[in-house]
Amino acid sequence: MIDSSLKEIAAALRAKKVSAVELATESLARIDAGNGRINAFVTVDREGALAAARAADARLAAGTAAPLTGIPMAHKDVFCTEGVLTTCGSKMLANFVSPYDAHVVSLLKQAGAVMVGKTNMDEFAMGSSNENSHFGPTRNPWNTDKVPGGSSGGSAAAVAARMVPIATGTDTGGSIRQPAALCGITGIKPTYGVVSRYGMIAYASSLDQGGAFGYSAEDCALLLSGMAGHDPRDSTSLERETEDYSRDLNRPLAGLRIGLPTEFFAAGMSDDVRAAVDAAIAEYRRLGATTVEVSLPNARLAIPAYYVIAPAEASSNLSRFDGVRYGHRAAEYTDLNDMYCKSRAQGFGGEVQRRILVGTYVLSHGYYDAYYIKAQKLRRLIAQDFAAAFEQCDVIAGPVSPTVAFGIGEKSDDPVQMYLSDIYTIAVNLAGLPGLAHPAGFGAGGLPVGLQLIGNYFGEARLLNVAHQFQQATDWHTRRPAN
Repeated sequence: MIDSSLKEIAAALRAKKVSAVELATESLARIDAGNGRINAFVTVDREGALAAARAADARLAAGTAAPLTGIPMAHKDVFCTEGVLTTCGSKMLANFVSPYDAHVVSLLKQAGAVMVGKTNMDEFAMGSSNENSHFGPTRNPWNTDKVPGGSSGGSAAAVAARMVPIATGTDTGGSIRQPAALCGITGIKPTYGVVSRYGMIAYASSLDQGGAFGYSAEDCALLLSGMAGHDPRDSTSLERETEDYSRDLNRPLAGLRIGLPTEFFAAGMSDDVRAAVDAAIAEYRRLGATTVEVSLPNARLAIPAYYVIAPAEASSNLSRFDGVRYGHRAAEYTDLNDMYCKSRAQGFGGEVQRRILVGTYVLSHGYYDAYYIKAQKLRRLIAQDFAAAFEQCDVIAGPVSPTVAFGIGEKSDDPVQMYLSDIYTIAVNLAGLPGLAHPAGFGAGGLPVGLQLIGNYFGEARLLNVAHQFQQATDWHTRRPAN
Protein backbone atom coordinates (compact mmCIF):
# COMPACT_ATOMS: atom_id res chain seq x y z
CA MET A 1 0.00 0.00 0.00
CA ILE A 2 2.91 2.39 0.72
CA ASP A 3 3.80 2.15 -2.99
CA SER A 4 0.49 3.77 -3.94
CA SER A 5 -0.24 7.43 -4.58
CA LEU A 6 -1.57 9.58 -1.74
CA LYS A 7 -5.00 9.68 -3.41
CA GLU A 8 -5.10 5.90 -3.57
CA ILE A 9 -3.94 5.53 0.03
CA ALA A 10 -6.50 8.10 1.23
CA ALA A 11 -9.28 6.35 -0.70
CA ALA A 12 -8.31 2.98 0.80
CA LEU A 13 -8.34 4.50 4.29
CA ARG A 14 -11.78 5.98 3.80
CA ALA A 15 -13.12 2.75 2.33
CA LYS A 16 -11.65 0.89 5.33
CA LYS A 17 -9.62 -1.38 3.05
CA VAL A 18 -6.66 -0.54 5.26
CA SER A 19 -6.25 1.22 8.59
CA ALA A 20 -3.81 3.94 9.54
CA VAL A 21 -2.27 1.56 12.09
CA GLU A 22 -1.70 -1.04 9.37
CA LEU A 23 -0.07 1.59 7.14
CA ALA A 24 2.18 2.81 9.94
CA THR A 25 3.12 -0.77 10.75
CA GLU A 26 4.00 -1.41 7.09
CA SER A 27 6.11 1.74 6.97
CA LEU A 28 7.95 0.81 10.18
CA ALA A 29 8.58 -2.70 8.82
CA ARG A 30 10.10 -1.27 5.65
CA ILE A 31 12.34 1.00 7.72
CA ASP A 32 13.43 -1.98 9.84
CA ALA A 33 14.22 -3.96 6.69
CA GLY A 34 16.06 -1.26 4.74
CA ASN A 35 17.48 1.39 7.02
CA GLY A 36 20.56 -0.58 7.95
CA ARG A 37 21.54 -0.55 4.30
CA ILE A 38 20.45 2.99 3.34
CA ASN A 39 20.74 4.92 6.64
CA ALA A 40 17.86 7.22 5.72
CA PHE A 41 16.54 7.57 9.29
CA VAL A 42 18.33 8.97 12.32
CA THR A 43 15.36 8.41 14.65
CA VAL A 44 12.37 6.08 14.36
CA ASP A 45 9.46 7.02 16.63
CA ARG A 46 7.61 3.71 16.73
CA GLU A 47 5.39 4.44 19.73
CA GLY A 48 4.56 7.96 18.56
CA ALA A 49 3.73 6.72 15.07
CA LEU A 50 1.34 4.04 16.28
CA ALA A 51 -0.34 6.46 18.69
CA ALA A 52 -0.80 9.01 15.88
CA ALA A 53 -2.13 6.24 13.62
CA ARG A 54 -4.71 5.21 16.20
CA ALA A 55 -5.82 8.85 16.48
CA ALA A 56 -6.04 9.02 12.68
CA ASP A 57 -8.22 5.90 12.60
CA ALA A 58 -10.54 7.56 15.13
CA ARG A 59 -10.81 10.64 12.89
CA LEU A 60 -11.49 8.46 9.87
CA ALA A 61 -14.23 6.63 11.75
CA ALA A 62 -15.78 9.92 12.86
CA GLY A 63 -15.70 11.32 9.31
CA THR A 64 -13.49 14.29 10.26
CA ALA A 65 -10.39 13.23 8.35
CA ALA A 66 -8.32 15.65 6.24
CA PRO A 67 -6.58 14.62 2.97
CA LEU A 68 -3.37 13.63 4.80
CA THR A 69 -5.00 11.87 7.75
CA GLY A 70 -3.43 8.48 8.34
CA ILE A 71 -0.63 8.95 5.78
CA PRO A 72 2.81 7.81 7.05
CA MET A 73 5.51 10.44 6.59
CA ALA A 74 8.94 11.52 7.77
CA HIS A 75 10.44 14.87 8.73
CA LYS A 76 13.94 15.98 7.86
CA ASP A 77 15.83 16.15 11.15
CA VAL A 78 16.13 19.93 10.88
CA PHE A 79 12.49 20.40 11.99
CA CYS A 80 11.93 20.56 15.74
CA THR A 81 9.61 17.84 17.01
CA GLU A 82 8.30 17.98 20.56
CA GLY A 83 9.57 15.13 22.68
CA VAL A 84 11.58 13.58 19.83
CA LEU A 85 15.28 13.96 19.02
CA THR A 86 16.14 16.82 16.65
CA THR A 87 19.80 16.39 15.79
CA CYS A 88 20.32 18.38 12.59
CA GLY A 89 22.73 15.60 11.62
CA SER A 90 25.27 16.96 14.10
CA LYS A 91 27.16 15.79 17.16
CA MET A 92 26.38 19.25 18.53
CA LEU A 93 22.69 18.30 18.85
CA ALA A 94 23.00 14.51 19.04
CA ASN A 95 21.06 14.38 22.33
CA PHE A 96 18.76 17.39 21.84
CA VAL A 97 15.07 16.69 22.41
CA SER A 98 13.01 19.66 21.28
CA PRO A 99 10.46 21.08 23.74
CA TYR A 100 8.19 22.29 20.91
CA ASP A 101 7.08 21.56 17.36
CA ALA A 102 8.10 23.48 14.25
CA HIS A 103 5.16 25.19 12.54
CA VAL A 104 5.34 22.68 9.67
CA VAL A 105 5.23 19.78 12.14
CA SER A 106 2.23 21.31 13.94
CA LEU A 107 0.30 21.80 10.70
CA LEU A 108 0.89 18.24 9.55
CA LYS A 109 -0.05 16.88 12.98
CA GLN A 110 -3.30 18.83 12.77
CA ALA A 111 -3.86 17.34 9.32
CA GLY A 112 -3.56 13.86 10.83
CA ALA A 113 -0.35 12.80 9.07
CA VAL A 114 1.55 10.07 10.92
CA MET A 115 5.23 10.86 11.55
CA VAL A 116 7.23 7.64 11.71
CA GLY A 117 10.63 9.26 12.25
CA LYS A 118 13.30 11.83 11.46
CA THR A 119 15.56 11.56 8.44
CA ASN A 120 19.32 11.83 8.06
CA MET A 121 20.84 14.98 6.57
CA ASP A 122 24.07 16.85 5.96
CA GLU A 123 25.07 18.50 9.23
CA PHE A 124 23.07 21.71 9.72
CA ALA A 125 21.95 21.30 6.07
CA MET A 126 25.44 22.07 4.78
CA GLY A 127 26.21 19.75 1.90
CA SER A 128 25.26 18.35 -1.48
CA SER A 129 25.71 14.63 -0.88
CA ASN A 130 24.50 13.70 2.63
CA GLU A 131 28.04 12.60 3.53
CA ASN A 132 28.49 15.30 6.20
CA SER A 133 26.16 13.74 8.76
CA HIS A 134 27.49 12.85 12.20
CA PHE A 135 25.41 9.67 11.83
CA GLY A 136 27.13 8.52 8.67
CA PRO A 137 26.21 8.98 5.01
CA THR A 138 22.82 8.13 3.59
CA ARG A 139 23.07 5.84 0.56
CA ASN A 140 21.17 6.07 -2.70
CA PRO A 141 18.54 3.29 -2.94
CA TRP A 142 19.31 2.87 -6.66
CA ASN A 143 22.96 2.06 -5.91
CA THR A 144 24.17 2.06 -2.33
CA ASP A 145 27.70 2.97 -3.43
CA LYS A 146 26.32 6.33 -4.61
CA VAL A 147 25.20 9.45 -2.75
CA PRO A 148 21.50 10.37 -2.57
CA GLY A 149 22.24 14.09 -2.84
CA GLY A 150 21.93 16.56 -0.02
CA SER A 151 21.30 18.06 2.31
CA SER A 152 17.83 16.42 2.41
CA GLY A 153 19.22 13.10 1.23
CA GLY A 154 17.66 11.10 4.05
CA SER A 155 14.15 12.26 3.17
CA ALA A 156 14.69 11.65 -0.55
CA ALA A 157 16.14 8.18 0.04
CA ALA A 158 13.32 7.26 2.44
CA VAL A 159 10.71 8.11 -0.20
CA ALA A 160 12.66 6.51 -3.06
CA ALA A 161 13.05 3.29 -1.02
CA ARG A 162 9.30 3.34 -0.31
CA MET A 163 9.78 3.54 3.44
CA VAL A 164 7.30 6.43 3.46
CA PRO A 165 5.24 7.93 0.61
CA ILE A 166 6.02 11.55 1.54
CA ALA A 167 8.60 13.50 3.53
CA THR A 168 9.55 17.06 4.32
CA GLY A 169 12.85 18.64 3.35
CA THR A 170 14.54 22.02 3.26
CA ASP A 171 16.19 23.78 0.34
CA THR A 172 18.85 26.46 0.83
CA GLY A 173 20.72 26.04 -2.45
CA GLY A 174 19.08 23.02 -4.06
CA SER A 175 18.76 20.63 -1.13
CA ILE A 176 15.29 19.38 -2.11
CA ARG A 177 15.57 19.44 -5.89
CA GLN A 178 19.02 17.84 -6.14
CA PRO A 179 18.33 14.78 -3.93
CA ALA A 180 14.91 14.37 -5.57
CA ALA A 181 16.64 14.21 -8.96
CA LEU A 182 19.40 11.84 -7.83
CA CYS A 183 16.90 9.50 -6.13
CA GLY A 184 14.28 9.48 -8.90
CA ILE A 185 11.40 11.16 -7.03
CA THR A 186 9.62 14.52 -7.12
CA GLY A 187 10.50 17.44 -4.85
CA ILE A 188 9.37 21.05 -4.66
CA LYS A 189 10.83 24.14 -3.01
CA PRO A 190 8.15 26.87 -2.81
CA THR A 191 8.58 30.63 -3.01
CA TYR A 192 10.60 31.97 -0.08
CA GLY A 193 8.19 32.75 2.77
CA VAL A 194 5.38 30.38 1.74
CA VAL A 195 6.39 27.77 4.34
CA SER A 196 7.19 28.95 7.87
CA ARG A 197 10.75 28.64 9.13
CA TYR A 198 9.63 28.66 12.79
CA GLY A 199 11.18 25.63 14.46
CA MET A 200 13.31 24.86 11.41
CA ILE A 201 16.90 25.09 12.64
CA ALA A 202 18.51 27.84 10.60
CA TYR A 203 21.45 27.55 8.25
CA ALA A 204 21.09 30.68 6.07
CA SER A 205 17.94 32.52 7.06
CA SER A 206 17.40 34.47 3.85
CA LEU A 207 17.69 31.31 1.74
CA ASP A 208 16.27 28.40 3.78
CA GLN A 209 12.84 27.18 2.73
CA GLY A 210 10.87 24.08 3.69
CA GLY A 211 9.36 21.92 0.98
CA ALA A 212 7.97 18.53 0.02
CA PHE A 213 9.05 15.17 -1.37
CA GLY A 214 6.72 12.60 -2.93
CA TYR A 215 6.50 9.97 -5.61
CA SER A 216 4.76 12.41 -7.94
CA ALA A 217 3.81 16.04 -8.45
CA GLU A 218 0.29 15.22 -7.27
CA ASP A 219 1.62 13.82 -3.99
CA CYS A 220 3.84 16.89 -3.51
CA ALA A 221 0.84 19.16 -4.16
CA LEU A 222 -1.15 17.48 -1.39
CA LEU A 223 1.74 17.62 1.08
CA LEU A 224 2.60 21.24 0.29
CA SER A 225 -1.06 22.22 0.73
CA GLY A 226 -0.88 20.80 4.24
CA MET A 227 2.37 22.48 5.30
CA ALA A 228 2.17 25.97 3.76
CA GLY A 229 0.58 28.97 5.40
CA HIS A 230 1.22 32.19 7.28
CA ASP A 231 2.87 32.00 10.70
CA PRO A 232 3.10 35.20 12.79
CA ARG A 233 6.06 33.72 14.71
CA ASP A 234 8.19 33.86 11.55
CA SER A 235 8.88 37.42 10.41
CA THR A 236 9.61 36.19 6.87
CA SER A 237 6.36 34.21 6.60
CA LEU A 238 4.14 35.75 3.93
CA GLU A 239 0.61 36.84 4.80
CA ARG A 240 -1.25 35.07 2.01
CA GLU A 241 -4.39 32.97 1.81
CA THR A 242 -3.73 29.25 2.01
CA GLU A 243 -3.83 27.48 -1.33
CA ASP A 244 -4.90 24.15 -2.72
CA TYR A 245 -1.81 23.39 -4.78
CA SER A 246 -3.58 20.53 -6.54
CA ARG A 247 -6.24 22.79 -8.04
CA ASP A 248 -4.67 23.10 -11.50
CA LEU A 249 -3.15 19.64 -11.89
CA ASN A 250 -5.39 18.68 -14.81
CA ARG A 251 -4.91 21.89 -16.79
CA PRO A 252 -3.66 21.11 -20.34
CA LEU A 253 -0.26 22.41 -21.37
CA ALA A 254 -1.38 23.86 -24.70
CA GLY A 255 0.05 27.39 -24.94
CA LEU A 256 2.58 26.88 -22.15
CA ARG A 257 5.85 28.72 -22.87
CA ILE A 258 8.92 26.96 -21.49
CA GLY A 259 12.10 29.02 -21.25
CA LEU A 260 15.41 27.26 -21.87
CA PRO A 261 18.31 29.29 -20.45
CA THR A 262 21.34 29.22 -22.73
CA GLU A 263 23.56 29.22 -19.64
CA PHE A 264 22.03 25.93 -18.39
CA PHE A 265 22.77 24.10 -21.64
CA ALA A 266 26.38 25.17 -22.08
CA ALA A 267 29.43 23.07 -21.22
CA GLY A 268 29.41 21.24 -17.90
CA MET A 269 26.41 18.96 -18.24
CA SER A 270 27.25 15.28 -18.75
CA ASP A 271 26.06 13.66 -21.98
CA ASP A 272 23.69 11.22 -20.26
CA VAL A 273 21.99 14.00 -18.30
CA ARG A 274 21.74 16.14 -21.44
CA ALA A 275 20.09 13.30 -23.37
CA ALA A 276 17.45 12.75 -20.67
CA VAL A 277 16.76 16.49 -20.30
CA ASP A 278 16.44 16.94 -24.08
CA ALA A 279 14.03 13.99 -24.26
CA ALA A 280 11.90 15.42 -21.45
CA ILE A 281 11.70 18.80 -23.17
CA ALA A 282 10.69 17.04 -26.40
CA GLU A 283 7.90 15.32 -24.45
CA TYR A 284 6.70 18.70 -23.21
CA ARG A 285 6.53 19.89 -26.81
CA ARG A 286 4.40 16.84 -27.68
CA LEU A 287 2.09 17.83 -24.83
CA GLY A 288 1.46 21.22 -26.45
CA ALA A 289 4.11 23.44 -24.87
CA THR A 290 6.40 25.67 -26.89
CA THR A 291 9.99 26.45 -26.00
CA VAL A 292 11.82 29.75 -26.18
CA GLU A 293 15.47 30.52 -25.54
CA VAL A 294 16.05 32.85 -22.59
CA SER A 295 19.17 34.14 -20.92
CA LEU A 296 20.26 34.32 -17.29
CA PRO A 297 23.58 36.11 -17.79
CA ASN A 298 24.42 36.38 -14.10
CA ALA A 299 23.62 32.74 -13.28
CA ARG A 300 27.34 31.93 -13.50
CA LEU A 301 27.86 34.19 -10.48
CA ALA A 302 25.33 32.33 -8.34
CA ILE A 303 27.79 29.93 -6.72
CA PRO A 304 30.34 32.57 -5.63
CA ALA A 305 27.51 34.83 -4.39
CA TYR A 306 25.89 31.96 -2.51
CA TYR A 307 29.13 30.86 -0.86
CA VAL A 308 29.57 34.34 0.57
CA ILE A 309 25.97 34.96 1.68
CA ALA A 310 25.13 31.52 3.07
CA PRO A 311 28.29 31.07 5.19
CA ALA A 312 27.93 34.64 6.47
CA GLU A 313 24.42 33.91 7.71
CA ALA A 314 25.51 30.51 9.02
CA SER A 315 28.31 32.02 11.09
CA SER A 316 25.73 34.19 12.80
CA ASN A 317 23.03 31.51 13.19
CA LEU A 318 25.38 28.88 14.57
CA SER A 319 26.92 31.20 17.17
CA ARG A 320 24.16 30.10 19.57
CA PHE A 321 25.64 26.59 19.77
CA ASP A 322 28.23 27.28 22.45
CA GLY A 323 27.79 24.47 24.97
CA VAL A 324 26.05 26.69 27.53
CA ARG A 325 22.30 26.02 27.47
CA TYR A 326 21.94 22.96 25.23
CA GLY A 327 23.90 20.91 22.76
CA HIS A 328 27.32 19.33 23.10
CA ARG A 329 29.59 20.58 25.87
CA ALA A 330 33.24 19.56 26.13
CA ALA A 331 33.93 17.26 29.06
CA GLU A 332 37.09 19.11 30.12
CA TYR A 333 37.94 22.81 29.92
CA THR A 334 39.83 25.40 31.92
CA ASP A 335 37.62 28.50 31.65
CA LEU A 336 34.57 29.81 29.79
CA ASN A 337 36.45 30.68 26.62
CA ASP A 338 38.08 27.25 26.58
CA MET A 339 34.65 25.65 27.00
CA TYR A 340 33.33 27.60 24.00
CA CYS A 341 36.30 26.67 21.83
CA LYS A 342 36.41 22.99 22.72
CA SER A 343 32.63 22.49 22.61
CA ARG A 344 32.36 23.99 19.13
CA ALA A 345 35.49 22.24 17.83
CA GLN A 346 34.19 18.88 19.05
CA GLY A 347 30.52 19.46 18.22
CA PHE A 348 30.79 20.74 14.65
CA GLY A 349 32.04 18.67 11.72
CA GLY A 350 34.62 19.81 9.18
CA GLU A 351 32.25 21.27 6.57
CA VAL A 352 30.34 23.27 9.16
CA GLN A 353 33.57 24.63 10.60
CA ARG A 354 34.75 25.56 7.10
CA ARG A 355 31.59 27.56 6.40
CA ILE A 356 31.64 29.28 9.78
CA LEU A 357 35.21 30.40 9.13
CA VAL A 358 34.37 31.67 5.64
CA GLY A 359 31.28 33.47 6.94
CA THR A 360 33.12 35.10 9.81
CA TYR A 361 35.82 36.27 7.42
CA VAL A 362 33.47 37.89 4.89
CA LEU A 363 31.60 39.70 7.69
CA SER A 364 34.76 41.00 9.35
CA HIS A 365 35.84 44.62 9.32
CA GLY A 366 37.36 45.57 6.00
CA TYR A 367 35.79 42.66 4.09
CA TYR A 368 32.06 43.22 4.66
CA ASP A 369 31.77 45.72 1.80
CA ALA A 370 34.20 43.88 -0.46
CA TYR A 371 32.47 40.50 -0.19
CA TYR A 372 29.10 40.41 1.57
CA ILE A 373 27.62 43.62 0.13
CA LYS A 374 28.92 42.78 -3.33
CA ALA A 375 27.35 39.30 -3.13
CA GLN A 376 24.03 40.87 -2.19
CA LYS A 377 24.25 43.14 -5.24
CA LEU A 378 24.89 40.09 -7.42
CA ARG A 379 21.85 38.47 -5.85
CA ARG A 380 19.71 41.36 -7.01
CA LEU A 381 21.09 41.08 -10.55
CA ILE A 382 20.27 37.37 -10.61
CA ALA A 383 16.69 38.08 -9.51
CA GLN A 384 16.39 40.72 -12.24
CA ASP A 385 17.58 38.19 -14.84
CA PHE A 386 14.77 35.84 -13.84
CA ALA A 387 12.24 38.67 -13.96
CA ALA A 388 13.31 39.51 -17.52
CA ALA A 389 13.15 35.84 -18.53
CA PHE A 390 9.61 35.45 -17.20
CA GLU A 391 8.46 38.21 -19.52
CA GLN A 392 9.14 35.74 -22.34
CA CYS A 393 8.01 32.46 -20.77
CA ASP A 394 5.74 30.90 -18.14
CA VAL A 395 8.20 28.42 -16.62
CA ILE A 396 11.91 27.75 -17.03
CA ALA A 397 13.26 24.24 -17.56
CA GLY A 398 16.72 22.74 -17.34
CA PRO A 399 18.87 20.18 -15.56
CA VAL A 400 18.94 19.79 -11.80
CA SER A 401 22.43 18.35 -11.44
CA PRO A 402 25.28 18.24 -13.97
CA THR A 403 25.68 14.48 -13.43
CA VAL A 404 23.81 11.51 -12.04
CA ALA A 405 24.59 10.46 -8.47
CA PHE A 406 28.32 10.21 -7.85
CA GLY A 407 30.17 7.75 -5.63
CA ILE A 408 30.35 8.10 -1.87
CA GLY A 409 33.70 9.72 -1.09
CA GLU A 410 34.29 10.72 -4.71
CA LYS A 411 34.21 14.48 -4.07
CA SER A 412 34.83 14.59 -0.33
CA ASP A 413 38.37 15.93 -0.69
CA ASP A 414 37.44 18.64 -3.20
CA PRO A 415 34.95 21.14 -1.74
CA VAL A 416 34.83 23.21 -4.95
CA GLN A 417 33.76 20.22 -7.05
CA MET A 418 31.16 19.39 -4.41
CA TYR A 419 29.82 22.95 -4.48
CA LEU A 420 29.52 22.80 -8.28
CA SER A 421 26.92 20.04 -7.86
CA ASP A 422 24.42 22.85 -7.16
CA ILE A 423 25.36 24.98 -10.16
CA TYR A 424 21.83 24.82 -11.67
CA THR A 425 19.85 25.19 -8.44
CA ILE A 426 21.44 27.93 -6.33
CA ALA A 427 20.24 30.89 -8.42
CA VAL A 428 16.63 29.93 -7.65
CA ASN A 429 17.23 30.33 -3.91
CA LEU A 430 19.08 33.61 -4.33
CA ALA A 431 16.04 34.96 -6.19
CA GLY A 432 13.54 33.39 -3.77
CA LEU A 433 11.67 31.62 -6.59
CA PRO A 434 9.84 28.27 -6.51
CA GLY A 435 11.56 25.29 -8.08
CA LEU A 436 10.59 21.67 -8.70
CA ALA A 437 12.47 18.55 -9.76
CA HIS A 438 10.79 15.53 -11.31
CA PRO A 439 12.10 12.24 -12.75
CA ALA A 440 12.99 12.54 -16.44
CA GLY A 441 14.84 9.34 -17.30
CA PHE A 442 18.00 7.45 -16.46
CA GLY A 443 21.66 8.01 -17.16
CA ALA A 444 24.94 6.19 -16.64
CA GLY A 445 24.71 3.10 -14.46
CA GLY A 446 20.92 3.14 -14.59
CA LEU A 447 20.80 6.08 -12.19
CA PRO A 448 17.93 8.61 -12.22
CA VAL A 449 18.05 11.97 -13.99
CA GLY A 450 15.77 14.82 -12.94
CA LEU A 451 14.38 17.82 -14.81
CA GLN A 452 14.15 21.16 -13.02
CA LEU A 453 11.18 23.47 -13.47
CA ILE A 454 11.43 27.05 -12.17
CA GLY A 455 8.37 29.26 -11.74
CA ASN A 456 7.69 32.90 -11.10
CA TYR A 457 6.85 33.99 -7.56
CA PHE A 458 3.88 32.04 -6.12
CA GLY A 459 3.80 29.83 -9.22
CA GLU A 460 3.83 26.55 -7.26
CA ALA A 461 0.44 25.39 -8.54
CA ARG A 462 1.55 25.98 -12.14
CA LEU A 463 4.81 24.08 -11.63
CA LEU A 464 2.94 21.16 -10.11
CA ASN A 465 0.44 21.24 -13.00
CA VAL A 466 3.24 21.15 -15.57
CA ALA A 467 5.01 18.27 -13.84
CA HIS A 468 1.75 16.36 -13.33
CA GLN A 469 0.88 16.55 -17.02
CA PHE A 470 4.34 15.20 -17.86
CA GLN A 471 3.84 12.38 -15.37
CA GLN A 472 0.47 11.51 -16.87
CA ALA A 473 2.24 10.95 -20.19
CA THR A 474 5.38 9.17 -18.90
CA ASP A 475 6.20 6.54 -16.30
CA TRP A 476 9.61 7.66 -15.03
CA HIS A 477 8.11 8.56 -11.64
CA THR A 478 6.69 5.05 -11.22
CA ARG A 479 10.07 3.30 -11.55
CA ARG A 480 11.35 1.68 -8.36
CA PRO A 481 14.85 0.79 -7.15
CA ALA A 482 15.49 -2.93 -7.45
CA ASN A 483 16.36 -3.40 -3.78
